[in-house]
Amino acid sequence: MTLDEYRIECGWSHAKMARAAEVDVQTVKRALKGEPITSNSAHKLARAISKELDQKIRYNQIDGLNVIL
Repeated sequence: MTLDEYRIECGWSHAKMARAAEVDVQTVKRALKGEPITSNSAHKLARAISKELDQKIRYNQIDGLNVIL
């Protein structure tokens, strides 16, 4: 699933996803556009999604996520 599909599955707006992951909303918007984000931000997004959906999601399982290593 893509980050946007996870966002919709969680019922989150861009701002709510950012708050849940404790990242800036611009980071979420960049990630959704396929622009590069840090591995730390990617990890935070995956952790927030995992918590919301009560299942383990790793950032490398999120389709289209462009992570700077």
